[in-house]
Amino acid sequence: MRKRSIIGAVVAAAVAPLCAGIMALTMTPSAAVADSGPYPAGYETSTSLPNHTIYRPGTLPSEKLPIFVWGNGGCSANGTSQLNFLREIASHGFLAIASGSPNGSGSTTSQMLTQSIDWAVSENNRQGGKYYGRLDTGKIAVGGFSCGGLEAYAVSNDSRVTTTTIFSSGLLNDADDYQLRRLTKPIAYFVGGPSDIAYQNAIDDWGKLPAGLPAFMGNLNVGHGGTYGQTNGGEFGRVAVLYLKWRLKGDTSAGANFVGAGCGLCGTQWQIQQKNLTLDGGTPSPTPTPTPTPTPSGGPQGCSATYSVQDQWAGGFVAAVNVTAGGTAINGWRVALTLPGGATITSLWNGVNSGTSGAVTVTNQSYNGRLPAGQSTNFGFQGNGTGAGATVTCTAV
Repeated sequence: MRKRSIIGAVVAAAVAPLCAGIMALTMTPSAAVADSGPYPAGYETSTSLPNHTIYRPGTLPSEKLPIFVWGNGGCSANGTSQLNFLREIASHGFLAIASGSPNGSGSTTSQMLTQSIDWAVSENNRQGGKYYGRLDTGKIAVGGFSCGGLEAYAVSNDSRVTTTTIFSSGLLNDADDYQLRRLTKPIAYFVGGPSDIAYQNAIDDWGKLPAGLPAFMGNLNVGHGGTYGQTNGGEFGRVAVLYLKWRLKGDTSAGANFVGAGCGLCGTQWQIQQKNLTLDGGTPSPTPTPTPTPTPSGGPQGCSATYSVQDQWAGGFVAAVNVTAGGTAINGWRVALTLPGGATITSLWNGVNSGTSGAVTVTNQSYNGRLPAGQSTNFGFQGNGTGAGATVTCTAV
């Protein structure tokens, strides 16, 4: 189904010329409030990377700096619009590059994120430059807030990107879902809860992620604006640092905040969902959501289905249905879903539903109907009420 539009900016392509030179580091006026990291940070600009803002420790540490490239909210070309947030990240030993010049105007494009990556790799290899051999170009994260999150999606398939972070954002149209299907690296979502205008889009994307992809979602009920302008970027800044320390520096103590039923963010003000997360590449840890109770259908119809509740909260839930072909290939499927009393579907992905309460029929999308023998696909939905007790039956068509 088509998602609600949340962002007016259009992600386009543009190419900027590359010159030479770096302007001096600027310790911004808000630097009177100390960053929490061990490396007091500021920002600078470079004539070899026009229309960007580069956040880094004031004194480069001996350790190599992983790289974080960032798209601003509203696709704004103001590279200091999330200043507190990005300087906080830099203070923990990262090079963070925002699209847009300091206090700049206009709009950014997704290609500006690629330009940030290109520049960092080039500077790391430029003999005589202050970044020569000082950056960890094998550890690069891309991220963005709202419209900037759409830009991050657009470049997340860059082979140099090792993880993607989406802040209060989600794809606007089903036609763009190919960007989800091509994801191969870990992804994390940090969203402002049900009051966030991007919440439904993010939930929709979450349900369409490729099977087996390591993924984390945290919802903090602060709305779409997040906490970027608070001291050190507020709670979004704190968890972003923890996630980047884990994914880009291999800090498993930081990673423990995201993995397993007893994760550091579990049982806090954050609402947590997890998929395929491990600290060390071993067997995935249990998720903190209720243990799914599969409801299998019979097999004679050529396919089977299982239903599970992935998340349940007061007044709502997220559920998933796995569809598996039987002993022969099928060209389409139809699932009869019976919801418990009082439960209604508010949004559904990877399928087409007829009805929203009681007896509901869900059929395949054009891209997930053909299944070889024994192979599976899935659809999911968010609903109001309680998800436990639903039943499903699959029929091949």
